Amino acid sequence: MSIRCMVVDDEPLAIKVLENHIMKVPGLELVATFDNPISAGHFLQNTSIDLLFLDIQMPVVNGIDFIKNTRLEPKIIVTTAYREYALEGYELDIIDYLLKPISFIRFYKSINKYKALNAAMQPAFNSASEMDNTLDHIFVNSNKRMIRIAFNDLLYVDSIKDYVRIHTVSETIITKDKISSFVQKLPQNFLRIHRSYIINTKKITSLTSKDVVLLGGMEIPIGASYKEIIKLL
Repeated sequence: MSIRCMVVDDEPLAIKVLENHIMKVPGLELVATFDNPISAGHFLQNTSIDLLFLDIQMPVVNGIDFIKNTRLEPKIIVTTAYREYALEGYELDIIDYLLKPISFIRFYKSINKYKALNAAMQPAFNSASEMDNTLDHIFVNSNKRMIRIAFNDLLYVDSIKDYVRIHTVSETIITKDKISSFVQKLPQNFLRIHRSYIINTKKITSLTSKDVVLLGGMEIPIGASYKEIIKLL
């Protein structure tokens, strides 16, 4: 299940940075962005969100007042250029405090912190049968057939306009989908490392100095804006 995210910030550039970071992490889904807390508050009345990225210094209503005066269900990660808000933010039980400009590595650490906290709050499996229900595959529609693909067999995915090609150990399957949405359907060991490529990190045989990843004999390029994510492998 994806983590539904929302961004509230009055700076368009700051929103864009978080949009790009969210897009790179499998399992994150950006549901909406707002440039003011008032509109965001109305949206939250009717829509369920798991994780809110909230700027502090905004006109009319700042982020701290928004947290204090609004009954918020989602967990909150504060984003701001002002260090002095850190202590007050933590007193409001936020997940993390990100200081702008927000690097991808720092963003990724916040997501892991959220996941760890969320996992700690979830009940453990009650039986082995429940564990067996954990998905280890995906079904895709190709040529009017639903094809089952085991995650362990999936090597990498590349995009062709409105389609993606799914390369497994035995075949290549084409389905109509955007690579940005397809990556959300995959487990955490699948990473987007290029605007046109997703890889199974468990299948990496080596990393080279040529900005490519080797999956067996296949070279997958690392996009310039995705190089930071490789440092986390």
